[in-house]
Formats: sequence, C-alpha cells, structure tokens
Amino acid sequence: MAGQVRIAVDAMGGDFGPSVVVPGAALAAERRGDLRFLLFGDKAQIDAALAAHPALAAVADVRHTDVAVKMTDKPSQALRYGRRTSSMWLALEAVKKGEADVAVSAGNTGALMAMAKFCIRTMPQIDRPAIAAMWPTARGESIVLDVGASIGADAQHLVDLAIMGAAMARIVFDIDRPSVGLLNVGVEEIKGLEEIKAAGRILREAQLPSLNYLGFVEGDDIGAGTADVVVTEGFTGNIALKTAEGTAKQIAAYLREAMARSLMSKIGYVFARGAFDALKTKHDPRRVNGGVFLGLDGVVIKSHGGADAVGFGGAVEIGAEMVQQELLGKIRESLALSQEGRAASAPPPDAPAAPAEPR
Repeated sequence: MAGQVRIAVDAMGGDFGPSVVVPGAALAAERRGDLRFLLFGDKAQIDAALAAHPALAAVADVRHTDVAVKMTDKPSQALRYGRRTSSMWLALEAVKKGEADVAVSAGNTGALMAMAKFCIRTMPQIDRPAIAAMWPTARGESIVLDVGASIGADAQHLVDLAIMGAAMARIVFDIDRPSVGLLNVGVEEIKGLEEIKAAGRILREAQLPSLNYLGFVEGDDIGAGTADVVVTEGFTGNIALKTAEGTAKQIAAYLREAMARSLMSKIGYVFARGAFDALKTKHDPRRVNGGVFLGLDGVVIKSHGGADAVGFGGAVEIGAEMVQQELLGKIRESLALSQEGRAASAPPPDAPAAPAEPR
C-alpha cells in the first residue's frame, strides 16, 4: 500500500497521556516520513505537548474531546459513558469512517477491545478478535496469540488464530509459509484438552498453503523460537506473557545484585558491559511494544499503558507497517483459502452417514 499512512491516536490513553503519546508519535514521524496523525483528546494538553514537536504539529490534526477512558474502568463502564465521545472511541471511529488507516491507543485493554468490537466490528468469519504480541526468542522473535483478548476457545477459534497469526508473520518476518504451533502440555497428539487436539487435527489435515503447521509445542518452545507463530487462548496466553515479563525482571534484578556484590564482580561487569548491554537491548520491551488486534475489520494497535515515548513510537510504527503490508487483505485471503479447503474436504450432502461406533 503506497502513500501516506493516517494514524488515529487516543492521545489521552495510558498512564501518562499526551506527555508520552505526543513525543512517541513525534519519534515515529521522525523515523518515517509517510505518517499523518489525528490526535484525539484534550486540545489544551495536546497543543502544549505539540509545542515541543513542531515537525509533528505540521502533520497532525487535533480533535478535542473532554472524555477519556480511565485505566481502571471496566469495559461495560467505558462503553456506557465513553461511547461516541471518548478519545478512545473517536480514534476507533476514525478508522471505521475511513478517515484513518489505523488506531493506536495505550489505554485500558478491556475497554479498547470492547469498543473496537462494537465500533469497527469483526471480520465476517471471525467470532472473537485476538491480541497478537511479538515475543523475543533465542532465534529472534515469534508471534504469540491470543495474549488476553478473550478467555477460552473452541477448535475453530484456535484454527482462526493460527491463520491470522500466520498472516501477520508473513508481514513481520517476510516469509511465505510461517511455521505454526499449538501451545499444549506436551507434543504428543494424545495430550491436552479436546479443543486443542481437534484444532490440531483440522490444521494437520487442511495443509493450508499459508502456513506450515508443526504440531503441538510446549511452554519452553516459545522462548526457544521453535515456531514463528504460537497459538493459544487468551487466558493461557496472558499468563504466559506476564510470567515471561516477570521472569525477565527477576533475572535482571539477580544480575544487578551479583554485579554489585564485590569489587571483582564490579570489575568483571566493566569488561562484560558490552554483552550485558546487548542482552538488555534484546529484551527491551520497548522494541516489541504494540499488540495487534487481529480479527477486526480494521487495524488497531494496543500499546502498553506504561510505555515511554520510545515504546509508544514503536507501536505507531507497527501499526503503519501492518497497514502498508495490507494485513487485513492477507487475513481475508488466508481465511478464504481455509474455507475453500474445508468445503473441498467435506462429504457431499447426499453422502450416507457413517455408522455409529458400538458402545
């Protein structure tokens, strides 16, 4: 997709609002010359932040609203008072109306998902959207989904997640057939919940041209980078994400303590500083900030609420890349091919029913 990418921004979202969102948008605009912005929120606060970023101000249009969704609001609360008038809703509505190509918010995740489903709605074949996250691995990065959009999944939903995650991986990793694994308690086909086993059978038998189904993967395979895309339902995915984030912080704390323990350890740190800096950079959450809402009939990016300007700028750039590489078109294409494959393998309507198995 050539030309400029129009970014609708919930400027009041996140822990810090315009004080982080505006500098983050400015960083993205500086790195890319093809972005234009619609900034929704309190005009006085946004204009004050824009004063320090004249280059962004030149490519931004500020639209005022007094209403902002709080980070502590329940999704139902946000829908009641924030529908139609909040900065979050207006950013999403800009995508729905075709005024913007992507919406980016660091606001309340539950509220953003509820509003996005209500405002933009899902693709015809998709019942529930998912949040896809970039995950640093030993081999580079993988995509993990769902990391918290909804709890529970039947077999077909897991298959849809695999198809959508593979479409995103084709863009992010520039590969024709990303490898996909279903997260399970073991790699053996007899293990796991029935929904996961059924999804595995569907993916194995379908042999979809848009992805390479590897089978089941376990928790340690995520960090190992065994698959380009790891699929699970939102409850498990969110726990895995938060566990990984907590473990990374724990290890960082252990290293700081160890390096400060003695004079020799401090001297050793000086010599190993380059290696530690490289490790810190690889696991810097700002590099992969920006969860992509997959399954919506529009592109929506969720930035971490506590992200700084660098992190929010990264989320904006992820959104622009998803638009330029036509994420929605790739998902629709993959879903259509999947439906064709299922239709071709289904028995004809007048075929005799299989005899019932004896009990």
